[in-house]
Amino acid sequence: MRRVLLWAPFVFFSSLFAVFASGLLNPVDRSVPSGLVGRSVPAFELPGMLDPAQPVSAASLATGKPKILNVFASWCVPCVQEAPALMQLQSRDVEIIGIAIHDRPDALRKFLSENGNPYAAIGDDANSRTQIAFGSAGVPETFVVDGKGVVRYQHIGIVKPNDVAIIMAKLKEAQ
Repeated sequence: MRRVLLWAPFVFFSSLFAVFASGLLNPVDRSVPSGLVGRSVPAFELPGMLDPAQPVSAASLATGKPKILNVFASWCVPCVQEAPALMQLQSRDVEIIGIAIHDRPDALRKFLSENGNPYAAIGDDANSRTQIAFGSAGVPETFVVDGKGVVRYQHIGIVKPNDVAIIMAKLKEAQ
């Protein structure tokens, strides 16, 4: 009896841990609902990262044509992994606007020369204020924005080649 009482707390906490771990590893729903979907992009204006003549702003996203807004950084390893999918989207005449987070022009030039440049313009968000205004907590993160500047879809994490069809469908819906 004493042996059972000695092991009872261990068995109880091990069982409890297993239940919580199972829920974390296999959630019912993996989607993260965004409070920004269906709302206008937040007001922002960023200087052009590589070309000062190409600033990026909320107004540049509301020009009548749906666009993709991609939050990324040259120092971001997952951003390298998503580069081929972004290049695939660009090859389909999708306009992609970038927001570079805590980056340097020389590092960004190197990143783009090694991985391709799918961006029509890149804004410099040196202090992450715009990233935070979008509710983005990390990089990469991608938004489909309709021609009126309303966010229609948010993709958290790496855009993979199998995500291209979903993003293209969301762009079509955003027209």
